[in-house]
Amino acid sequence: PGLSYTWIFNNDTLDLQEDSRRFVSQATGNLYLAKVEPWDVGNYTCAVSSAQAQRRAWGPPTALTLRGDGVMGEYEPKIEVRFPETTYAAKGSSVRLECFALGK
Repeated sequence: PGLSYTWIFNNDTLDLQEDSRRFVSQATGNLYLAKVEPWDVGNYTCAVSSAQAQRRAWGPPTALTLRGDGVMGEYEPKIEVRFPETTYAAKGSSVRLECFALGK
């Protein structure tokens, strides 16, 4: 609790508020890209911050490159659904459940 995730692309913070192709899960910190484009190639770094601890930490950069052969390799089509067995919510509140599909 209290952690915030930000992604840095080639030394610039990603502005995801107006980006419908990229999404950062604030539950896991994962960055998801839909329909990768040539301009997405570069280095991505995750920064995790805690307002309570007044600290910020950066992970190692991860390079994204495009494959020319179109082979997905280990990313064969699969669907991941991670829901707890029971989700509790107060009447009138909002609940968000995440489901992701990977592959080509």
